[in-house]
Amino acid sequence: MVSRAEQVACEDVLLFVNAATASTGQREFASTAAEHTLSLEFLHAYVLGNYRDLYAATLALGINDHNAALVVLNLLRTPSDPTRRAAEMPHPVTVEDHDTEGTLIAARLAQMPPQRVYRLFSRLRRAGVNNRRTRAVVRDWVTARPDLAFDAVKYRRGLADAARHAHLRLPAEISTVLFDWRRPARYATPLLETWRRAHYDRSALAELPYTVAEGFAARRGVSREKLLATARLTAAERLRLQGAAAKAKTDVAVDLTRVPLTRLATYVLSLDRHERAHRRAELTAALRASARRAAGPHQGTWGRVVTVCDDSYSSYGSGVKRRRPLAVALAVHYLVEALAAEHHGLWLTHRGDPLLVHPVGTTPLASRLLDALALVAPNVPCRHMPSDTSCPPPPPSVWCDGCHRIQPRDRVVVVSDAWDNDPPGGAGEVLRVWRQRLDPTGRTEVVHLNPVYDPRTYQVRPLAPGVPSVGIRNGEDAATLVEIARFATGTARFDDLVGYLRHQAGGVASLEPDEIAELVRATAGDPNALERVRSGQMIAPVPLHRRESARSGHGQTNVPGDDRPAGPGGTS
Repeated sequence: MVSRAEQVACEDVLLFVNAATASTGQREFASTAAEHTLSLEFLHAYVLGNYRDLYAATLALGINDHNAALVVLNLLRTPSDPTRRAAEMPHPVTVEDHDTEGTLIAARLAQMPPQRVYRLFSRLRRAGVNNRRTRAVVRDWVTARPDLAFDAVKYRRGLADAARHAHLRLPAEISTVLFDWRRPARYATPLLETWRRAHYDRSALAELPYTVAEGFAARRGVSREKLLATARLTAAERLRLQGAAAKAKTDVAVDLTRVPLTRLATYVLSLDRHERAHRRAELTAALRASARRAAGPHQGTWGRVVTVCDDSYSSYGSGVKRRRPLAVALAVHYLVEALAAEHHGLWLTHRGDPLLVHPVGTTPLASRLLDALALVAPNVPCRHMPSDTSCPPPPPSVWCDGCHRIQPRDRVVVVSDAWDNDPPGGAGEVLRVWRQRLDPTGRTEVVHLNPVYDPRTYQVRPLAPGVPSVGIRNGEDAATLVEIARFATGTARFDDLVGYLRHQAGGVASLEPDEIAELVRATAGDPNALERVRSGQMIAPVPLHRRESARSGHGQTNVPGDDRPAGPGGTS
């Protein structure tokens, strides 16, 4: 029997995980950015104050980068001494939690885009957070960067802020280019010399990273057409600039099969329907290849699955997140297609090829749920089949004496913002009758993935009582989120949730410092790195290692391997 206290604690942590997964603090279709910011600030403060160990463990889950940065910021600027706060917290920090926090922070920073990490370091500087652990985190991350010269050119202000704040002793040329770049006549590092020449030589623009060259081109009057023809572009920039290249009549090649699934779905939906139809074979093959890569070794392990995806008008999102909910639904459609042995994909309004889906109409969840449940229900006539034909019975969801394993249950995965309005509340009634009358033993699992956070209720909008609803940011995370959905039903014990979070954090917290450094280098410039990290293809747990702290003084922190005199960054 689950006690009320355990249920409340479970709900609190899941409330935060859902919010930290779905919300990025930006405007949504039915809520403003200010509402999201205020709601997230409250949830972060509440969970940090009551469940600090679990708050840190969420860094090992699939929460989005915006909230991961907030978690790191709050952990670094608040004390974590277990003897100091044990009497104040319902679930106090243990010595083991205190020791692993730094490793969790370092491992998560290694997975985040560098521009977001530098933005976090600048925010730490503005907030005046400069304790010993903060300087150690900044030092270790900067030291592990594969090419500091590249960072000094592309993320110049962010690296300068980090060097000042953590008192870093950088290589001589890096310090010079950050704080006194006009002094030397030339640089020995080729990229730094190219950057210096670009201030007066147009021919040097082609050798610079695109975002850096773009600023010089605007000042020098170089057109975008000429810049795109010779620019050095990353894979993400190649995808982002497809529209600009088409207007400039310039060919910018991109391998769509290597693009992460949700990003690829967003790109596909940005094309008009005529172009999507014209490139149907290419785009469909790319989406399926990306979905198979995201599924990894779990392809075909889910049994029979029906997806119900929301393409109503509200799936357009907002002006700052255009078609994001619809892109997540499209990504989940193709991911589940790769995970399931048998897959049926249903959309609320659209019929036919999912590649041509677009946001339109109301949200008739009830009628499409009836169609979905008919496809998995044993001996219930399917409305899409002749009247004398019944849907085949689902595979068993119990222990099989023949193969000595548990067979997968049938699943219905709903991807929707849950603003059920045609008729209002119809989906909840359909699921209530289904669970009480037609499937009381729970042979069919219904899971709701909601890509939209509701800041007014501090949670993602639920579909129906008893149906687990979890927030989702990227379609690639659907497999993991379906696993943790069992904690959202209100029947799971708090100890089970704590055990799951500790298990997820354990593989990350056991990383050695050199493995974290290798993770930073491996993820640099790799758009698929985060997928491989989360799927366990890049890191392997090793025995727990206690991180070495930086010295407590306020002097400079040396970058290992650098014995040259301190540059201007160390004298601030």
